[in-house]
Amino acid sequence: MERDELECFLILAEELHFGRTAERMRLSRARVSQLVQRLERRVGAPLFVRTSRRVALTALGRQLREDLEPHHRAIDAALARAAAAARGVSGVLHVGFSGPPAGEIVLRAAEALRASHPELDVEICEVPLSDPYGPLRKGEFDVQLTELPVREEDLGEGPALLTEERVLAIASGHPLVARRRVSLEDLAEVVLLTIAGELPDYRLEHHVPAHTPGGRPIAHGPGVTNMQEALMLVAAGKGAFLTAAHTATYYARPGICYLPFDDAAPVGYGLVWRAGDSTGAVRAFARIALEVARADEHSGAPGAATPASLTSRARRRAVAGAAD
Repeated sequence: MERDELECFLILAEELHFGRTAERMRLSRARVSQLVQRLERRVGAPLFVRTSRRVALTALGRQLREDLEPHHRAIDAALARAAAAARGVSGVLHVGFSGPPAGEIVLRAAEALRASHPELDVEICEVPLSDPYGPLRKGEFDVQLTELPVREEDLGEGPALLTEERVLAIASGHPLVARRRVSLEDLAEVVLLTIAGELPDYRLEHHVPAHTPGGRPIAHGPGVTNMQEALMLVAAGKGAFLTAAHTATYYARPGICYLPFDDAAPVGYGLVWRAGDSTGAVRAFARIALEVARADEHSGAPGAATPASLTSRARRRAVAGAAD
């Protein structure tokens, strides 16, 4: 059943007058008659009794009206709610984050958004390492602050809100620790842990490259699904792990050193959302998250993920790990 047929039937069933129905629908009386006749042909029986003096529902017409009216009201209500959500900031906003620095920005942005829009509830949750886009695509997240780049046709990507250097998490007894810093060419001398899960090829290559820039092969070790699992294997000497510099601060543990790179591009984090699904709440969160990130950058707050601060922390952790 077409929507115009449905609306025409329900309005005519209420008005029982072709002229008033035409006025409400802003159609001609002839068009109203065509829609009713088309619906009756679809059903296979008359829905109205028409005379020169009155219009009345048939028994089948009354039954159809009783069956359709609740669903029509529910559809109208759903559309109204969707339009209100697109225009305003209300309901529940689900926000994902990748890593503690991104989580701190998300948390502060959520608190600011709740204060300015008390009718909006913000729920936050960490993005799985092994499935970075799955929850977003399923609707479990409305937006997430996650690692860049994102090269997915169905996802939109904003600019980087914070950046930090990459480091190599490695067992403190490995010979590379003596160098204090490493280059991407040094990855040919380690076994890199890989990530098991639903990662696109470009994302996996970013975390677990197959070759050094000079073309030397890089050996791959066991697959992991989360950071704790990765660090447990690193400490046990089962492999090294490419990660962001904040890991040295937030996941410090005996037996692991975090070596800064001389030549690796920094890790950027930006907001990602489903393309074409940017609601008023998502836009409001994006504005506030940008303000929080800029404030951190200018103030040097503890949660500010600036390359200099995180690199110095990583260097101190590397020295401490070597001493262990």
